[in-house]
Amino acid sequence: MSRIGKIPVPIPKGVELKISATSVDVKGPNGNLSRTLPPHVSIKEENGEIIVAREDDHRVSRAMHGLTRALLNNMVIGVTDGFKKELRIQGVGYRAVLEGKKLKLELGFSHPIYYEFPQGIDIKVEKDIVSIHGADKEKVGQTAAEIRSFRKPEPYKGKGVRYVDEYVRSKVGKKNA
Repeated sequence: MSRIGKIPVPIPKGVELKISATSVDVKGPNGNLSRTLPPHVSIKEENGEIIVAREDDHRVSRAMHGLTRALLNNMVIGVTDGFKKELRIQGVGYRAVLEGKKLKLELGFSHPIYYEFPQGIDIKVEKDIVSIHGADKEKVGQTAAEIRSFRKPEPYKGKGVRYVDEYVRSKVGKKNA
């Protein structure tokens, strides 16, 4: 039995849950999220908790059991507290500026990069820190990864876009003989 799948997901006050045969809708103060369920898993609500059960003991069913529970937990946390990722822009002349619904990045290229972030994501820029907020954990992580991919941190001078808690090991450059 899945250890994660056995744990019930608590439903906090202010969160509404709507379960249908193939999907789950979660509504809370930070927004609405919906997800289709995998075919081998069933969900029910009991005593203010979400309980995830699987149909049989096949390998796919066991995998979907834990996954579904984790996704539901992330949905409930997302509509109550939300998720946040922070990126640091490091380098001389590297900067980020918000222009409406677009993020303008100057990362040492001959042109600025305009990144139009998806609906449901909120971005704030303070000095060299870009904060990405949202209710959907998957969208927040994907947005952060896409912004980071424009200029990954390089190991010689450390320039680039990195997560705030990311450590980039420095390498020694060329040496004269």
